[in-house]
Amino acid sequence: MRKLSYYIALSIDGFIAAPDGAYDFYPLSEEFVGFMAGEFPETLPTGARKALGVDEAPNSRYDTVLMGRGTYEPALREGVTSPYAHLRQIVFSRSLGESPDPAVEVVAGDPVAYVRELKREAGLGIYLCGGADLAGQLIDEIDELVIKSYPVVAGAGIPLFRAEFGPRSFVPNGSRSFENGTVVTTYTRKR
Repeated sequence: MRKLSYYIALSIDGFIAAPDGAYDFYPLSEEFVGFMAGEFPETLPTGARKALGVDEAPNSRYDTVLMGRGTYEPALREGVTSPYAHLRQIVFSRSLGESPDPAVEVVAGDPVAYVRELKREAGLGIYLCGGADLAGQLIDEIDELVIKSYPVVAGAGIPLFRAEFGPRSFVPNGSRSFENGTVVTTYTRKR
């Protein structure tokens, strides 16, 4: 069965983005960008892959990306209708209607049922790109968290999950620190 991984940036006070959805306040470094390009090239948008010279890198972890409408919207505003052209792209939205790109599937139905079907398909892992509402709906389907914790206090913004209270246990199984203060920690669902 395929694994659903929530790979996401996070401020040290628990926010994935500013209240308006911006995420450009995270400090990047050459070392950290090199790590992302080398270890998680599938998670980079197609334009960034080209800029970093990894556009031909094979997908080794993920072959599918899931996004909520709020995560997909910034690309659309920039005229990018297929932000992850190297992956199967699925956007969950009840308001988007028809897909603006044949390479992007828009799903208006239940994300949980849809992801359960995706997990039964053959293939690599499934990358949950965001956002908080979709992650909250899929919280019980998430098998792995890959948290890029940046040394920034946002003060307010979009949380990691928007879900009802209900503790779920994860076990840390790897961590790496970078000179810019970023720490990437991987957690596996404790079942």
